[in-house]
Amino acid sequence: MKSPRFPIYISISVSAGILLGILIVSGFPSSEKYSVLGKNSEAAKFNKLKNMLELVHNEYVDTINESHLIEKTIEKTLGQLDPHSSYVPTSELEEETEVMQGNFEGIGIQFRMEEDTLYVVSVIAGGPSQKAGLLTGDRIVKINDSVVAGKNVSDKDIVKKLKGRKGTRVHLSVNRRGLNKLLDFDIIRDVIPTYSVEYNGMLDSKTGYIKITKFSATTHKEFLKALSDLRSRGMQNLILDLRNNGGGYLDQAILLSDEFLPDKELIVYTQGRARKRFDAFATSKGNFEKGKLIIMINEFSASASEIVAGAIQDNDRGLIVGRRSFGKGLVQEQFEMSDGSAIRLTVARYYTPSGRCIQRPYEKGTDEYYHDYLTRFSSGEFESKDSVHFSDTIPYKTAKGRIVYGGGGIMPDEYFPYKRDELLVYYNEVLGNGLIYKFCFDYCDKNRSSFKQNESVENFVRQFNISEELFNNFLTFAENSGVKRNPVGIRKYKFEIITMMKAYIAQNIFGDIGYYKVYQLIDDELQKSLKLMNSK
Repeated sequence: MKSPRFPIYISISVSAGILLGILIVSGFPSSEKYSVLGKNSEAAKFNKLKNMLELVHNEYVDTINESHLIEKTIEKTLGQLDPHSSYVPTSELEEETEVMQGNFEGIGIQFRMEEDTLYVVSVIAGGPSQKAGLLTGDRIVKINDSVVAGKNVSDKDIVKKLKGRKGTRVHLSVNRRGLNKLLDFDIIRDVIPTYSVEYNGMLDSKTGYIKITKFSATTHKEFLKALSDLRSRGMQNLILDLRNNGGGYLDQAILLSDEFLPDKELIVYTQGRARKRFDAFATSKGNFEKGKLIIMINEFSASASEIVAGAIQDNDRGLIVGRRSFGKGLVQEQFEMSDGSAIRLTVARYYTPSGRCIQRPYEKGTDEYYHDYLTRFSSGEFESKDSVHFSDTIPYKTAKGRIVYGGGGIMPDEYFPYKRDELLVYYNEVLGNGLIYKFCFDYCDKNRSSFKQNESVENFVRQFNISEELFNNFLTFAENSGVKRNPVGIRKYKFEIITMMKAYIAQNIFGDIGYYKVYQLIDDELQKSLKLMNSK
């Protein structure tokens, strides 16, 4: 059989089209060279656009940036089609491609600009910066000949200065706490891997947990590695976390779904006006076809995430938990232009095994389409399953005859509403404004030498606790940062606050693995999923 041609890109993208105002002035002399003959022919319709651009080029009163005009015309045209067809300029395409390919070329650090100071938040293990001796907490003063300390430099500009071709050199001048002089580092850029499997670990003696943040070119390979690691630690059941996963490559969603489904089960099918129906079936190579499976989704789980959730739900392979997903059922294919830009054009819809298209309506325009989140919130959907409304009321049936619906996302089998409590205001305020993170980063920066060298993250989680003094210091810090104390709210959600403090401290020392090891203790939805897993 001929190998399928997968439409390669199905992640969410917003095309912010700009309306071009038109002023019609009477008395403009007609010109035969801009007339269109045979106005009903297909060629004439395309010539009309070409002739318009030629007319502007030859006759417009002022000098114009023609490249800019053409790009905005393309954006506007695609914006009339659907919310996901989009134009990617040359300047953005390389960066977006790097994100989805699973690697980039640079020095291997994560940074944060805080009050005009460029901090090294983490150093990627085995990367060029670690090999050169750069440490978490270092402050970058100069990049090559450019001073970045004390200046309002954007993250984008910093990335441009740090990234570069493999083998090229970048010079950093760094201030390190406790030293009176700058340290100089010459770092040779290299290929830096980026990961879509952000964390995997055991929740109890039998249940493994894998968190996937996007579907990049390496997602399936990363998943298999995580699965193997968990199995070596006794995993029998799996919770797959696709919350806030906005999607990515279609083939990776199919490969991931195949790991859970038996041979010849339908995973998804795609079809478009110019694309014949293509059915993707599971093979006999699945590595987790048996064992309990729970998939976590929410309102920001989209496209590739919904394909996986729909395949599992329609085949009755596992339990889908959380809140209704985003509702993106359109497939984009990327077409590269001669100037290095690209057009991502919707070429098909995808359908779950039961025949559902879960695409939300978009006839009212892109703005309303992306503001649907607010509509769901105001309607009470996030607080009650009974408030969910589907645009498609046609019932579909899963393999075992359960009724499911399309037209607006994947509805979970077990619904997890948002927690509403007025006393949560203080906790949400200090968390949402980044105050817990900033306080903990400063704490780690001042006390980094006091943490045990080569200590395991497991020992840290067991032994490190937030003291009452440290907790009170944070409350004072938050108050000085403009958040008024709420004694009742602080008392009720003290455990959540100190757990987040511990999670951010662990992240500063051990990276994301430290964060998740601690955060899962107060991840209410994850704890509910684990309880479901252990129930009959």
